[in-house]
Amino acid sequence: MKTVLLTAFALLTALGTFAQQTPGVTLTVTVENVLNDQGNVLAALHQQHTFMKGAGLAGYSSQAQKGPLTITFEDVAPGTYAISVLHDLNANGRMDFDTSGMPQEPYGLSGETLQMGPPNFQASAFEVGTEDVSLSIRF
Repeated sequence: MKTVLLTAFALLTALGTFAQQTPGVTLTVTVENVLNDQGNVLAALHQQHTFMKGAGLAGYSSQAQKGPLTITFEDVAPGTYAISVLHDLNANGRMDFDTSGMPQEPYGLSGETLQMGPPNFQASAFEVGTEDVSLSIRF
């Protein structure tokens, strides 16, 4: 009886450990139109609590190169996310604005709709499930 209980316990423990080690999916973002080679391209993966409030859950940075750019986020758990991408022309690590508050550098967000006004999470959100996700963003 003791052997049966120990075997059952070991099996349940192994199954629980396996479930916790299940990797997330790969999220591939194609920025279709980096406009020039000036500065850097910065991107961030967000959930609602980080959207437009900081670095996000995962980040990306590279020297800008004119043309399409592919960004990959690995091991993304199921949930609701948004992506923000900035072509940081002067490589100062942040978006620059004119005196009226309008952005002076190209940026893009995930989501299917063209947003008017300040970005919001609901318009930029997409779902990640158990399969890899690919999406495109234009500046």
